[in-house]
Amino acid sequence: MSTKTLTAGGRDVEISNADKILFPEDGFTKLDLAQYYAKIAETALRHYRDRPVTMQRFPDGIAEDGFFQKNIPDYFPDWIKWVQVPKENGTVTHAVVSCAATLVYLADQGCITPHLGLTRAGALHKPDRMIFDLDPSDGDFGKVQEVAQAVKRALDQRALPSFVTTTGSRGVHIVLSLDASVKVGRLRPFARALAEEVAEAHPALATTEQRKGSRGDRVLIDTFRAAHAQTAVAPYAVRARQGAPVATPLRWAEAFSSDMAADRYSIASIFRRLGQTMDPWADIDDDPLDATKLAEKR
Repeated sequence: MSTKTLTAGGRDVEISNADKILFPEDGFTKLDLAQYYAKIAETALRHYRDRPVTMQRFPDGIAEDGFFQKNIPDYFPDWIKWVQVPKENGTVTHAVVSCAATLVYLADQGCITPHLGLTRAGALHKPDRMIFDLDPSDGDFGKVQEVAQAVKRALDQRALPSFVTTTGSRGVHIVLSLDASVKVGRLRPFARALAEEVAEAHPALATTEQRKGSRGDRVLIDTFRAAHAQTAVAPYAVRARQGAPVATPLRWAEAFSSDMAADRYSIASIFRRLGQTMDPWADIDDDPLDATKLAEKR
């Protein structure tokens, strides 16, 4: 198999086995994946910088089992930044994406989907993101949209601006931008209370019950990421699914449109979209919410 060299972020990065097929039903190769991340970096890096990365790797393509990897291997080049994240009885050394070259190198490692920490390297216990993950029990995206509308209304009633992204899989994430002023444990009660409020108001549609057997066909409003060292799929990350769908930030009006789906955009279509509309999250960090005040809300 061939080796190719991509120049990204001012560095030359070798892509080994460049013609290896990672998406067998679509024909996308490892080189295609690396080229995607090299190109998307201009838009995506603002969302990645300083965040610990968990790699979801599929070295043999999506037809084979993949795995999650947190610790960076010893053989990673020394130009890749890293951060040690505390855990019980030790630490985990995560890569940190600081440039396009890092994204390309991760793609060479078979990392199809980077998952990002909700905190940044300088404040590992104080999140600057809160996520409500809407996870459907079936393939009905219309239910996801209805629950998203209910969550947004509850946030709007509290004068809390929010952002939304497809996951590239089945659901959406509703995101609050925070100023990283409090530890995550203080934010958990607010997240849970709001999710429970929405679920109680829409008992046939939404639930906060984590056990799949108890959800029925309802949409889970998952707030379990309001905890230490949690991650979420990165904006503009490719998912390990047929068609290579991309987790895509949306404007709220788009999220509620009848032709929207969680996997609407892919590596084959996302740049056409970005050529027609700017990143809806371009200003997500411009006016973060006061997390201290948020922790006091119910």
